[in-house]
Amino acid sequence: MKRKFLTTAIAGIFVSSLFGYQLTAVADNYQINKQNLLGEKTVKTKSSLIIADNSEEQKRIQLYEKASKSVVAIATGFGHGSGFIVSPDGLVLTNAHVVQDSSKTVAIVLADGKQVVADVVGFGTDGLDLAALKIRNQKNLPYLRLASPGSARVGQSVYAIGTPLSLELQNTLTYGIISRIDPKLGLIQHDAAVNPGNSGGPLLNSDGQVIGVNSAIFNDTEIKRFIGISFAIPTELIQPFLVAVEKGNAQLASERQQPRNSQETDLPLNGQVLEASLKNGDRTLPNNSYFHTYVFEGKAGQQITIEMDSQQIDPHLYLLLPAKEKLIAANDDISPKDFNARLTVTLPEDGVYYLLANTFEAGESGTYSLRAAISQR
Repeated sequence: MKRKFLTTAIAGIFVSSLFGYQLTAVADNYQINKQNLLGEKTVKTKSSLIIADNSEEQKRIQLYEKASKSVVAIATGFGHGSGFIVSPDGLVLTNAHVVQDSSKTVAIVLADGKQVVADVVGFGTDGLDLAALKIRNQKNLPYLRLASPGSARVGQSVYAIGTPLSLELQNTLTYGIISRIDPKLGLIQHDAAVNPGNSGGPLLNSDGQVIGVNSAIFNDTEIKRFIGISFAIPTELIQPFLVAVEKGNAQLASERQQPRNSQETDLPLNGQVLEASLKNGDRTLPNNSYFHTYVFEGKAGQQITIEMDSQQIDPHLYLLLPAKEKLIAANDDISPKDFNARLTVTLPEDGVYYLLANTFEAGESGTYSLRAAISQR
C-alpha cells in the first residue's frame, strides 16, 4: 500500500514571473525617449547616469559573488529555509522556525551544491526567532561578518540572499532599502523581495556585512502578492545570541523544545541494530501516524538495505533526499505474510539522506528494531 501524500508533501515548487522584467523595460524606454527630446545637454547627463548605474551594478555583482559563498539552504525533510555561515568551522545562523520541528540533525546545501550534515545546537529564548546549527567536520569555510550593532539606517541600501519557494532557486539575490526600524522591537523593515524559504537568510549592507536575519513578510494573502514589507532581526539581537552559543550559555542559547525524536538520529550503515519505541509525543505525519527520523551520508551507486522489524506495530519506511525534495523509496510490507518493512535501493547521488521509520496506522505505538547496511555485490 503506497502513501502518495508524502510525495506531495515534499514536492518542490517552481515559480516564474516576468512582471518585474516588463516593468523595468518600460521604465528604461521612458528614460531614453525623454532624454532624446531634451537635446545634447541632457545626453551628457544621461552618460553620467549610465556610469553611475554601471557602478551600482558592479557593486551588486561583487557583493553577491563574495557573500553568496557563505549562504546555505537548510533542508528539513518537510520543507526548507535559508541560513548563513558565521565562522570558518561551520557555525550557521538561521531562524528558529526553520528548524524547530525538525530532528536534531538537518541537511545543509552549500553554495557549491555540496550536501553536508549539521546539528541543531541552540535556540533563542523569549521568542527570539534565531537558531544555531553546526556543520560537522569543517574548517576554513567562507563566512559572513556582522555589521556594528545600531549601524542600520532608514534609507540605506540592503541586499537579501536566500532560497525562496524551492531549493531549485538557491542563492537568489534581491535588493532594496530600509524602510523603517521598529522603535519597540528593533526589527528592520525593508522592501527587498523575500518569500517563504528566505527565512533565516542574511540581510546585507553595501559592504557585504550582515545587518539582519530575514524572518517575516507581509503580503496580500488573497492574491499572494509581494507588497514590499519584509522584516529582519537586527545585529543588536544577533550578537548576544551568538556569544551565548559560543560560550554554551544554556539560558540564552537553550533549545526551544527538546526534539521529540529522542533516540540517536544517525543511522550507521554497518549492520548495527538500533532499538527504539514509537509512542505518544513523537512527531506525526499528516495521517497522525508516529515517525522517527534517521540521517546518513550516502554515495552515488551504493546499494543500501534497510530493515525495520516489530512485534507490536506495522512498520513503514520512507527514504528521502531532502536537498532535492525527493522521495527515493518507500515500503510497508516485505510480503503479504510479513508486515515488517525492508528497503533495498541504489542511491542516485552523493548526499545526505533521511530515513523515516513510521507506524502504518494512526496512533499505533510500540517498539521496533532498525538496521541498515551497504549491500555486498
